[in-house]
Amino acid sequence: MRSPHAIRRPVDNAFLERERDRRLLRELLVGLGGMLILGGGLLAYTWMHIETVRIGYTIDRLERQAHALLEEERRLRLEAAYRAHPQRIEERARRELGMRLPTQEQTLFYEELVP
Repeated sequence: MRSPHAIRRPVDNAFLERERDRRLLRELLVGLGGMLILGGGLLAYTWMHIETVRIGYTIDRLERQAHALLEEERRLRLEAAYRAHPQRIEERARRELGMRLPTQEQTLFYEELVP
């Protein structure tokens, strides 16, 4: 609103120079530094949390793999014990290879071989 009593004059500010407000610049830099520190801290926390979760998944996967390998080792030991049993070896030798027990004539003793 215009007042009828106000006189409008053109203002000539050609020679005026604005000073830099050093306090405002310092406050701006302190605020920016605080934001950077806070942002860096949040970024570091997020990174550590993600790494913790990733390592947890890796540990779980490796534990499952170790359990599976232990089960396979147990199974293989049982199979090896079954196959190494003398009766089982004799049965396979007779069935698959056609072997039989030697006769008395086929048996050689050590004393007979030494001259």
